[in-house]
Amino acid sequence: MVETAGRITLWGIEVFVTTAEEGSISAAARRLGVSVSAVSQQLSGLEGAIGASLLDRSTRPMKLTPSGRILRRRAQTILNEASLAQAELASDSLTALTRFRIGIIEDFEADITPRLLSSLSEDLLDCQFLLETGASHGLVDQLDARALDVVIGADQGEVAAWAEVHQILRDPYVAIVPKGALDGGDDPMETLAKTPLIQYTSRHVMGRQIAAHLAREKVTLSHRFELDSYHAIMAFVAKGQGWSILTPLAVMHALRFAKDVDVVPLPMAPFSRTITLTARKDMLGDIPEMTAERLKLLLAKHLLAPAHKRMPWLIDQLTLL
Repeated sequence: MVETAGRITLWGIEVFVTTAEEGSISAAARRLGVSVSAVSQQLSGLEGAIGASLLDRSTRPMKLTPSGRILRRRAQTILNEASLAQAELASDSLTALTRFRIGIIEDFEADITPRLLSSLSEDLLDCQFLLETGASHGLVDQLDARALDVVIGADQGEVAAWAEVHQILRDPYVAIVPKGALDGGDDPMETLAKTPLIQYTSRHVMGRQIAAHLAREKVTLSHRFELDSYHAIMAFVAKGQGWSILTPLAVMHALRFAKDVDVVPLPMAPFSRTITLTARKDMLGDIPEMTAERLKLLLAKHLLAPAHKRMPWLIDQLTLL
């Protein structure tokens, strides 16, 4: 039902800001996780309360009307103040937080993520948890757009001025090779250079990091496949169709193929990625730091311990930060 005429709600403001950023009602509905009709109702209710049209629905993407541009400038301040109030309440009592939107890379989804959410739910008693999994860069974009409250993913490099960052884990890059491929005692790089590289997609941060490191090392490798799936890459390597550069998290994510591959140090200079927790400064009180510490405890027990047992040479490289 449309809000009562004359009443402006925080939800209506959030729907308006999201629609303005996305440029369409359907895209705003997807981002907010509600129906298109719910977005339309909120916009109509807000326009009725204000007494002016806010969006030009005849254009694609939709554009703000002059009234919409005025409200847009004020709307962000309103949402910021509401978030600050929420943060003050949350820092005073964890049970005051009612919604926690968290984005987590797919590397953790099978094992770590359920345990983390379960642990947090024991303290955030009346909180609704909204989970988004995906690639790090996409999750950070959603955090930037205020569609998420916290993101756990690979470090993106430069830290935005609005962000607080908690370092979680150093995840070193390793070589994934077919079982026994390097048992002959020859130079590893010379052996692997004769075999196609199964490349992780350059559309993601990991792929770009790998490509940049190979360029720095002046290593040129042939490749036929560029994939965005750990399972697919591990399957290709297990079948002897090439080798790859991934991280221990990727190996643990696709353990079904581990018996048919060897995980070995890179035959070049080492490098690694950093897993971090990122949130907006001063918005959630101590909750981001608490979440980071909970995550570290879970990683130590359920990821690092089994990974070190399987790959003991990584004990000093795959570490909490």
